[in-house]
Amino acid sequence: MNLSELWRLYEADKRIQGFSTRTLKAYALQHKMLMQELGNLDITEVTLTTLKDYLAKQADRLKPSSLGHRIRFVRSLFRYAYEETYLTSNPSLKLREPKLDKRIPEFLIEEDVIHLKISCQSLRERALLELLYSTGCRVGEVEKINIEDLNWENCSAIVNGKGSKQREVYFTTECKVWLKKYLASREDSCKALFVTGTNPTKRMAIPTIRWALKRLADRGEIEANVYPHRFRHTYACRLLGAPLDFIQGMLGLEKASTTQIYALLRGERRRELYRRFF
Repeated sequence: MNLSELWRLYEADKRIQGFSTRTLKAYALQHKMLMQELGNLDITEVTLTTLKDYLAKQADRLKPSSLGHRIRFVRSLFRYAYEETYLTSNPSLKLREPKLDKRIPEFLIEEDVIHLKISCQSLRERALLELLYSTGCRVGEVEKINIEDLNWENCSAIVNGKGSKQREVYFTTECKVWLKKYLASREDSCKALFVTGTNPTKRMAIPTIRWALKRLADRGEIEANVYPHRFRHTYACRLLGAPLDFIQGMLGLEKASTTQIYALLRGERRRELYRRFF
């Protein structure tokens, strides 16, 4: 079996597991770069030295975090080959990720958020801003939200996180007001919560969301770099002081050590804690 055949089987397996299209595209790019360097080798010819030589070349031009992504893909690919008995040993077993500097997450100060709100020129901009700020959702989660996923009574929404895992998030009353204003202004029948202004109307994609925020930041003359994930960091910072397990649950972080605790923080308990901090 060569590398291209292994990829075909690996990709099919990840699709069955429910990996997102975005994740699979990232994996496909990683595999393409591996093939460009190694060629379409028979997988039995790939050794630890082969992989280390490949990664060492990448290390000269990649940030440690990007190199870490590459290493994780290689380990995942060859672990799959070993577990499916296509290989009798795993050549990637001893690969180690580079040490990362512990960086303080970039967040927005309250003044920046106020300027962003003032700079909104459309109901869609304001509704999007309020949702990102009050839920801490990943941009991919926001992209996939449908109108039917909203619960107006509880000011909550069901979002599909990484690995197609669903969780309930909550938004503020202010966010609810702007979402309703935005939805009332629409004349389309698209089920997506956020849509484009094009004809035909389409679901607002991740690049469009990023562009909308960038344009909003430019208009508001915000010095900070404004991007979707920065709102997630801001959300987490605002929750400091809450129980750690609550924060992990609200952000949809899947760590083995917190899974059991997260399972306890559902429904009314999580809603109650959220209201104490927003």
